[in-house]
Parts: sequence; structure tokens; C-alpha cells
Amino acid sequence: MSLTVLMNAGPWLSVPPPGYGGIENVIATLVPELRRLGVKVVLASVDSSTLPVDEKFSVFPDGQFHALQRPYNQVCGVSQAHLNGVVRQLHTRDDIDLVHDHVEAVGLATLSAMGPDAPPVLHTLHWDLAKHPELYGNLDAGERVRVNGVSASQLARAPRALQAHSVGHVHLSTPLAVGADRAPRPEKGDYAIILGRINPGKGQDVGARLAQRVGVPLVLAGPVGPYHRPEDLAAAGDEARQNPDVRFFYDEVAPHVDGELVRWVGTVAGQERDDLLAGAKASLFPLRWEEPGGTAVVESLALGTPVVATARGCLPELIEHGRTGLLTGDEDELGDLLLAAGLLDADECRREAAVRFTPAVMAQRYVDLYERVRRGARVPQLQAA
Repeated sequence: MSLTVLMNAGPWLSVPPPGYGGIENVIATLVPELRRLGVKVVLASVDSSTLPVDEKFSVFPDGQFHALQRPYNQVCGVSQAHLNGVVRQLHTRDDIDLVHDHVEAVGLATLSAMGPDAPPVLHTLHWDLAKHPELYGNLDAGERVRVNGVSASQLARAPRALQAHSVGHVHLSTPLAVGADRAPRPEKGDYAIILGRINPGKGQDVGARLAQRVGVPLVLAGPVGPYHRPEDLAAAGDEARQNPDVRFFYDEVAPHVDGELVRWVGTVAGQERDDLLAGAKASLFPLRWEEPGGTAVVESLALGTPVVATARGCLPELIEHGRTGLLTGDEDELGDLLLAAGLLDADECRREAAVRFTPAVMAQRYVDLYERVRRGARVPQLQAA
């Protein structure tokens, strides 16, 4: 395939990220499969990114995530500086066939404003689409710019102007799904796990209370704001409470963390993360928000761990109730479902992941969308001629 894609990962974390990093992990999973299909990838990221690509450029030497929670007037220039570098690249070269953008809000706004002579753009929406009503509710990016969601439910809640630019959705994937149906089956422990950044939308406080009520050990694995280890958060002192996720943890979650029945282990990565997830009796998602993509959901299935979750967002698309997980609309019922999760078959979860959630499936879907976006972007030019 003769196609050169500028993959705009943004300035916040390296690719792959050092531990947690949802969007950057998606890109790190997608790019190798795109290159296997013959797509040339030019990565716009930070210089510390180590993902093998055909070409890389950067504005910042390392990820700027540490600045993300600062007041807007202190941090607003970071993403703009990165996008300025992307625009300069697009102005000075003619070999980019398409831009695949992953930078929230400012990526879509900047690339849409470049005009008809710029390359076509596919902007992937990784987040809650209610966040930017002024942008999404009034978007008019012409035929050159299209968006895709990471689930059908995410796009169904999008403003009409954004839906008008949509070319569909692509579910997330995980390398763990490759051969998951043939991998050795690890021994299961008696604990449940919530894997992800600790914040109100993920509902770790709900999970901690449930664990205490039904007596199921619970592991909370993920960062609190910029703090990836319990000792780092402890050393930060009271100043850390300026971060809203830190305040949520101290006020709502920490009172239930006793180090025995409920433990916070911080960010886990690599084999440690996989072993912890594979050994759990269930992955718990006590969601308070409409989860758009669910990376941790597909990772859990690939490792043979059933999902117990509030039926919100993408969860009903990813989980078959009674086969690969247990879903409910009643928060109080989650405790009973957690107790019943051990009855589900881990092999069913892994078979589902091996069919639906491999990187190859995701990459082929994106290649199809690339071609659709490019064909659509050419229509106005042909009519004008």
C-alpha cells in the first residue's frame, strides 16, 4: 500500500508511554500493524518516543503531562506549540497523504482551519464528546476533515454537527488479544481489580465501598493525578490537593483503602500489569460516566478476566452479558455480580478478544477509513475542476 500518514500523537506523553497513557497506548498498538500493511508512518510526538516508525518529529524533548493540570493560562501554549510544529511540517512537505490526529480539541480546530490545499484529516475522538460544545456543536470542517469514534455509543451522544463529519467508529484493541485463545491459562486469585486512572468517572470509591460490603479483596491500579506511586503522593504533601483527582482520592477513596481488603498499588505496567489483571477473578468498572472506548475492558478479556460493570457507554458493545461479563444499570447490584463473576468462563473471554480486539482488526478498519476519507476529500476538488 502506497500511503503516508502523519500520526499526530500530541505533546503529553511519549509513545509508547511509561505506564499509563490511554491515547499513546492506542497509537503504539496501531502503528506497527499499519506499517505491516505497508503504510508509511510519520509520528508527531515528543522526542523521547521510542516507537519504531518511518520518521519522527517533535517540538518537546519529553512528555509535558506534568503541566496538564496547571491553570489554563500557564499551560495553554503546550498543545498549540506542538500543533504549530505539525502545521509547519505540512506546509513544507508534499508527501503526506493523510493526517491521523489524536489531539483533543486543538488538533481538530487547527487542522480544520488549514484550508482546502492541506491533506485530508481523520480525527479520532477518544474522550467524552460533551466536553467541548462550542467546538463540536458548531463544527464546519468541509469535506477534507472527518472524525471517528471509538464506540457507537460515543458517537450516538455527539452533537449533530460532529456527527455530520463522522465516518463511523473503530473499537480499541490490545496486543494481548493476539493468540489469547491459545495462551496458557493462569491460576485465578480471589481478588477483583479496577485498572485505570483514579477519578470520579471511573468510580473507584464505589468499588471500594462494594469490596468492603461484600468482602471481596479489591486492587486499585492506576495513577492519582500525576502521581504514579503511593510514596510519591505521600511525599507531595498538602499542595498535591490542588489537583482535583488527588482531592477525590483523599476525600472519597482513601478512607476505604485499608491495605488489606482494599489496596491502591499505583501505576502498574508491562508484565506486572498483565499478571495482576490475569490473576483477578473479575475486572470491576463501577462507572459514573459514559465510557467512550474501554481499553482496560478489552485487555481484561484478552487475559481471561470477566468484566463486572455498570452498563454505561461502550460497555454493552464490548461485553456479552452472561458470557464475557455481567452488566447492570443498578449500582447496588454490582456487589452481587462481583460475587457471581467466578462462574463465568475465562476461555470465553479470551476467545472473544482473539476474534474482535486484535491490533490487526483495528488497523484494517483504520486503513478502510483512511481510503474513505481520502475519497471524500477529493470530491470538492473534482467538482471545482
